[in-house]
Amino acid sequence: MLKERILSAIIMIIAVLAAIFWLSPLPLTIALSAIIVAAMWEWAQFAGFKRPVPRAIVAMVTICLLLFAIVANTDYIRATRFITDETAPILFIGCIWWLIALALVVTYPNSAKLWEKSVVAKFLFGFATLIPFLIGVLALRFHNYHIDPYQGTYLFLYVCLLVWGADSGAYFFGRAFGKRKLAPKVSPGKSWEGVFGGLLTSGVIAFAFLQLTPTNVFGRELDTTPFIVVSIATVAISVLGDLVESMFKRQAGIKDSSNLIPGHGGILDRIDSLTAAIPFFATFFFFVL
Repeated sequence: MLKERILSAIIMIIAVLAAIFWLSPLPLTIALSAIIVAAMWEWAQFAGFKRPVPRAIVAMVTICLLLFAIVANTDYIRATRFITDETAPILFIGCIWWLIALALVVTYPNSAKLWEKSVVAKFLFGFATLIPFLIGVLALRFHNYHIDPYQGTYLFLYVCLLVWGADSGAYFFGRAFGKRKLAPKVSPGKSWEGVFGGLLTSGVIAFAFLQLTPTNVFGRELDTTPFIVVSIATVAISVLGDLVESMFKRQAGIKDSSNLIPGHGGILDRIDSLTAAIPFFATFFFFVL
């Protein structure tokens, strides 16, 4: 199992880096859309669709919706205009969804009474989770693309480094000092000490990043304090992404979202933190910082 997990991780890292560095806007949009389709196929279980045919129908509907959006916006995609009057509100909706999700997690399992029997609500939750993530990834990756093709790559990878680095910090702090459970009814393994450790780690990463990189690495100079605050808040939101998926899996009675990735579970199991972190960071980077 460990060997399989390590091999899968290596393949995923290579595939992600290759796609982020080498794919142009339209191919990367299509590749990310395929990931969203797979994630919605997994999400169908949360809505109670556990048989192959209903889940396949959900995947097909998602394919049709995304293909329509891609075809209708091909010119925008090729021009790397991912933040438009139509997509910007979707990022804001994503941020609002995570505030709602926070309330659902904090009050779980009582909050489940509001949505557990509603298929529509569960799918709305799914689209509010995955579509802003898709837009956020593309907007970050292709930021200033025509000026510097790789500037957005560094921006996107910074968010990944931030979340994954903080996750490692949370793990070690939790193992060393963890006593108080963060959300025992949703994810018993997480502790407040681990979360504080992850937030501290994210602050260190953000500060070190600004000190070690050129001032215009993201195309403009960033003020230290606001950047660190947004980075720490991004990690806090990423924890919520993990908790929300755990809540839905618990309610659906499943351990992993799927077995698509050997040794790692499903797509949602790998991107749950980023589905919250990416749209949040993108919103603040493009409209606040």
